[in-house]
Amino acid sequence: MKVKTILVSQPEPTVENSPYFDLIDRQKVKIDFRCFIHVEGVSSKEVRAQKVDLSKYSAIILTSRNAVDHFFRIAKEMRFTVPDSMKYFCQSEAVAYYLQKYVVYRKRKIYVGKRTFAELTPIIKKYKTETFLLPSSDKLKPEVPKLMNELGVTWKKATFFTTVVSDLSDLKDVYYDILVFFSPSGIKSLYENFPDFEQNDTRIAVFGNTTVKAATERGLRIDIKAPTPETPSMTMALEKYIKEANKRK
Repeated sequence: MKVKTILVSQPEPTVENSPYFDLIDRQKVKIDFRCFIHVEGVSSKEVRAQKVDLSKYSAIILTSRNAVDHFFRIAKEMRFTVPDSMKYFCQSEAVAYYLQKYVVYRKRKIYVGKRTFAELTPIIKKYKTETFLLPSSDKLKPEVPKLMNELGVTWKKATFFTTVVSDLSDLKDVYYDILVFFSPSGIKSLYENFPDFEQNDTRIAVFGNTTVKAATERGLRIDIKAPTPETPSMTMALEKYIKEANKRK
């Protein structure tokens, strides 16, 4: 069956040169973007209940933009002035760049990983005398605490924000040829919004092993997977599938 419409379970890209927009132009398909999940901050009272005293930490590990936003939100709510001496360990350049929203970049001690959390750990390991705080969501990847414990550093994980299922009731009678998922939470949201969802001819695209597992456990037929050696990005995987599907008679 040909592909004409795609729903991506993420926010619409804000950059003009997004590969999704190139995909729309090249393959003449309609792509809509919709967050299946969203983030809500927890209160400073809830953070205190986790026995978190911000003054006890000399370094912050930031794995996402959400972590940046909610760390500084909680600091403000607690009336804690983040000292200039605070060290920031950012999982990627994108996170480090976003940090400039809150601090003067050139005047701070900022250490940046390449992309994955595992790539950040060798940098953290060099600073064993620091006391690390890792502000995160309630859906922290299991590998993160495992890797931190292996480093032998003093650290604490605290939930500063939670992942919540979005209301998708307005999509009840809307059909898409392909649904694109990037996390198990997205799959969960699909079924919480539409408990009677039947896949039928809808193609399912998934990114990452944990998403594959979540989709499989729900009995979904996975038609498109990324990353693979041939298609390292979701847009590449989608384009490959669309080319093949749309050339069929």
